[in-house]
Amino acid sequence: MEKIKIDRINELAHKSKAEGLTEEEKAEQALLRAEFIAEIRADVKASLESIEIVDEISS
Repeated sequence: MEKIKIDRINELAHKSKAEGLTEEEKAEQALLRAEFIAEIRADVKASLESIEIVDEISS
């Protein structure tokens, strides 16, 4: 994910705690979070798919 989008997620999180968000900002935050989570899931899935199990016990 682009650094600018991560910065925006953080900016919205800080604003949410400090003063609250408008409906538009809440929608933007939800969209950005969903995109972030999708990218994390894809990265984890790719990592898991690249794991090769080697059974040293069986010969």
